[in-house]
Amino acid sequence: MLLTRPARPHPAPRFLRRRKAALLASAVTVCLVAAGAPAEPLGVGDRIFPELGNPGYDVAAYDLALTYPGSNDKPLRAVTTIDARLTSSLDRINLDFAHGTVESVEVDGRRAAFTSAGEDLVVTPDRALPLGSVTRIRVRHTSDPVAADDQDGGWVRTTDGLAMANQADAAHLVFPCNDHPSDKAMFTFHVTAPDGYTAVANGLPTGRVEAGGSTTWSYRSQHPMATELAQVSIGRSAVVRRTGPHGLPLRDVVPATDKQELEPWLAKTPDQIAWMENKIGPYPFETYGVLMAQASTGFELETQTLSLFEKDIFTEPAYPKWYIESVMVHELSHQWFGDSVSPRTWSDVWLNEGHATWYEALYAQEKADRPLEDRMKAAYGASDRWRAAGGPPARPKPPAPGQKIGIFRPNIYDGAALVLFALRQEIGKDAFERLEKVWVQENRDTSVGTADFVRLASAIGGRDLSGFFQDWLYGEKTPPMPGHPDWKQVPPPAPSDPAKKS
Repeated sequence: MLLTRPARPHPAPRFLRRRKAALLASAVTVCLVAAGAPAEPLGVGDRIFPELGNPGYDVAAYDLALTYPGSNDKPLRAVTTIDARLTSSLDRINLDFAHGTVESVEVDGRRAAFTSAGEDLVVTPDRALPLGSVTRIRVRHTSDPVAADDQDGGWVRTTDGLAMANQADAAHLVFPCNDHPSDKAMFTFHVTAPDGYTAVANGLPTGRVEAGGSTTWSYRSQHPMATELAQVSIGRSAVVRRTGPHGLPLRDVVPATDKQELEPWLAKTPDQIAWMENKIGPYPFETYGVLMAQASTGFELETQTLSLFEKDIFTEPAYPKWYIESVMVHELSHQWFGDSVSPRTWSDVWLNEGHATWYEALYAQEKADRPLEDRMKAAYGASDRWRAAGGPPARPKPPAPGQKIGIFRPNIYDGAALVLFALRQEIGKDAFERLEKVWVQENRDTSVGTADFVRLASAIGGRDLSGFFQDWLYGEKTPPMPGHPDWKQVPPPAPSDPAKKS
């Protein structure tokens, strides 16, 4: 999610405590394309990130081979192989990629020319690719964790290695890809690191080969995944294994020296999965676990099957136990809402964060006596201010230049959960709970949008809810809360008068 934590205990998280990030120019090495129209960056027309993703093809699978040099201040050697189906005839292929040096590109086994344009790698094969054909693109490149330090994500340097945080627009800071959640694909990872390091990635392990003082670890996803959800951890880590509900294999990745201290938190995951399954149905993937990274990120992130957490959230005594557990459930619930059922556009991100916040709050109510209604009433009081600052939940304002994660504001967290509370008030608890289960079951492994949710809610609610959602998701002002006519907007506190300070 990119949920930022409060500096001190608080009933609800504060959001977006991130340093400023400047957009660096791509370091992609240029090999001039053949004569013709100049290469230019393309996109799929996302309202928030117009140059994110690329038209003309659909990626079926990625194969990422990464070689870690034993230091996180040096580039990794990498080979990214992309299998894609052409949805239109192309004489050039645009890939999203920045902050690496491209050594060579092959298209279907033949060398191809390439250049950079903005944050795109533009590839020109030696022959045009026809509509409907299947093509394989192989890029030999470096992946630079230092170049991404001042960006909104990509590689995260830990005290003992690396992890990934690719949300929202940052996977292409790590590897060439079609970096948009509408184009989900299968992933295979091969990570080579010196002996003494452990590498873990999304999905299940498929092999481990030791040779010449290093080990290559291989993993493969069993379900399609958005690029922003890719995760690779390299560090001096311990992998803790246990079994979850229905025999689900669980694996957690923690600093080896802290394994015993962190075990009580790791042991909570099976019961949390069982709680979520009781609410919305079977866990959607082949495995799950938490990655506790020794890094100062200020956020947690729902990378698919292996959620990223800053280790200190579990060791900082100021955070109450109920709060930490509810944050764990927030990231877990994203495996259904955001990972399995992904947003079609970044304007649909309220579907991810609103639902994750909803189950976070519901868990806190049931397990720690933190009333959901109290949290929603407080959110209602602030909702108009959130809409003014960040836009309505389903039409978030674009982020400021150089601050791509700026879309992650309160309006798509508690503001979007407030929409779900209003919907439950409108259609009733039974219909709402049925809607939640059907939504994740019918849309598993797909990318869907707000209009799809409105249609399904209307069908299950038994009436056209488009007007209800129009007001709640797109209105500049927050509508009256069904069943709570007494709920009012709360004006912000007046600034203190400096002259009155003692």
